[in-house]
Amino acid sequence: MTIATTRPETLFGDVAIAVNPEDERYAKYVGKLAIVPLTFGRHVPIIADRYVDPEFGTGVLKISPGHDQNDYHIARKLGLPILNVMNKDGTLNDVAGLYSGMDRFEAREKLWSDLVETNLAVKKEPYTLRVPRSQRGGEVIEPLISKQWFVTMEPLAERALHAVEKGQLTILPERFEKIYNNWLTNIKDWCISRQLWWGHRIPVWYIVGKKCEEDYVVARNAEEALAKAQEKYGKSVEIYQDPDVLDTWFSSALWPFSTLGWPDVSREDFKHFYPATVLETGHDILFFWVARMVMMGIEFTGTVPFSYVYLHGLIRDSEGRKMSKSLGNVIDPLDTMNEYGTDALRFTLCMGTAGQVCFSMVFCILLIKLVHFSVVNTPFYFRTLIFLQKG
Repeated sequence: MTIATTRPETLFGDVAIAVNPEDERYAKYVGKLAIVPLTFGRHVPIIADRYVDPEFGTGVLKISPGHDQNDYHIARKLGLPILNVMNKDGTLNDVAGLYSGMDRFEAREKLWSDLVETNLAVKKEPYTLRVPRSQRGGEVIEPLISKQWFVTMEPLAERALHAVEKGQLTILPERFEKIYNNWLTNIKDWCISRQLWWGHRIPVWYIVGKKCEEDYVVARNAEEALAKAQEKYGKSVEIYQDPDVLDTWFSSALWPFSTLGWPDVSREDFKHFYPATVLETGHDILFFWVARMVMMGIEFTGTVPFSYVYLHGLIRDSEGRKMSKSLGNVIDPLDTMNEYGTDALRFTLCMGTAGQVCFSMVFCILLIKLVHFSVVNTPFYFRTLIFLQKG
């Protein structure tokens, strides 16, 4: 069975070979076993699944669920085992046998050389693909299976959907309700674990000498965690906290009420300012932030955190990208005001509000120049337009 891959080092993590059930070339092999090269005779099943595109590559797909998201879903669906061949430092682990301890890229070259030497390599050819890289360091990001904390989302999403249906929450412009509903209707469980230096620590403590998956306590602080652990495991127990932090969007979702003294709902700030009336933000984070604030607000306070969501537009560059300091495509509004005037900038931004999907900087600058010319001659007229549009 000839396979095509851009990452031969994941060969040791293969748990099956898949073909399309309608591909006549391989129909006679389905149900048989295949030997994974360079693994001292390890066998994997040959299976049929409609996910496989018979026109792509050789039509034969290696299933490496520990190192590919699509393969992971196939493995979960079919009950296949999951093998991880890589350490977190990018070296291969013991699953890789003789290649254990080698850097992934060194292993790739060595593995290919060994496949050639054993007459198992068919050919090597150039192939263009999108390789994910770290924004900060530029390293190639490696898909890697790992244990994380998740939040079950369906019950939370159901109440957030009802809030819009019952009119407790209004989204403006109204067309964005469809996007909001689509996100929450097709929601998946939310991975909230992040391997970062800064953030709210996961409030879970494990028991030294016990399995993490089975023995842990959840608490508000270390003292409470130790008391719970001692009650369950004895006074001599030792504990340690999960090193992960919460996803930034999870922490941000608590913002409407956590800043007002919650969980002490008797605080004056909480009673006076929660729930709020209007949230104004960009349409691009309707799900990432807005919907999650709604879900968390209903879950922890029993009510939506605000009654109206007003979504403004985004200013993008000529390539359709958002303004970003890391991309270096930011325009300083103070420089624009000094050159064209404050009224020209205000009017231009007003033209791009109410959830415009794309408002390019090129158009923005052209409009500012036009408005600048007009404002010089008729400032009162344009200031009146600005007031009316805002009102």
